[in-house]
Amino acid sequence: MKISLVTVTYNSAKTLCDTIDSVLSQSYSDIEYIIVDGFSTDDTVDIIHIYEPQFEGRMKWISEPDNGLYDAMNKGFSMATGDIVGIINSDDLLSEPTAIEEIVSCFKSEPATDCVYADLYYVAQNDTSKIIRHWKSGKQRTFSKGWHPAHPTFYVKREVYSRYGMFDLSFKLAADFELMLRLIEKYKISIKYFPKPLVRMRLGGATSKNFANIKKQNFECIRAFHKNEIPVGRFYLLYRLLPKLRQFFH
Repeated sequence: MKISLVTVTYNSAKTLCDTIDSVLSQSYSDIEYIIVDGFSTDDTVDIIHIYEPQFEGRMKWISEPDNGLYDAMNKGFSMATGDIVGIINSDDLLSEPTAIEEIVSCFKSEPATDCVYADLYYVAQNDTSKIIRHWKSGKQRTFSKGWHPAHPTFYVKREVYSRYGMFDLSFKLAADFELMLRLIEKYKISIKYFPKPLVRMRLGGATSKNFANIKKQNFECIRAFHKNEIPVGRFYLLYRLLPKLRQFFH
């Protein structure tokens, strides 16, 4: 069972080595690694060149202008040839060398499963051993009550994307949320929860940089419900906030 891992980069030289090293350290060998670079102006492409031989033909990459993160992810998904597709962001790390092996085991144990998701750690920018928050996704509940999987742990059969589509580029900050909502609640794909943190995610992504982005993302989430004709109550934003607050106390 081949896994395609997609990393999107843009001027990611400061953190990319950690990300790539975490992929190279995996105990599972049948990994196709795809890097989609947005025409970086720092040393990102030089780093890709340095690491490429270590993948022994299992790396694909491009460097060209794009229309943002989700457009680049769609490019990466389109390049993928694996049975399963996942992402590892350019400032994140797979938490341990057995992470992909454990994901594959979940799919193999229940072949009808379309998607496996897990937990993640939010870690400090300059010290990935320092855990700030622990996102415990938990078993499936309804999105309208504030639940959704951690997208960096969201591994999906490639055929699902072929059937139901990839990221909707009309969503600038919440396309990952809309994608998961669409697949899980609109199309009701079969999902399996693996209760273990498999990603270390550095704090400081685009949606958390300032209050304006957080506000825009929340309203995009509500628009995602409406676009997919899924009911959502007026207290949704409160339901969405509460699980995030609990993450600080795990």
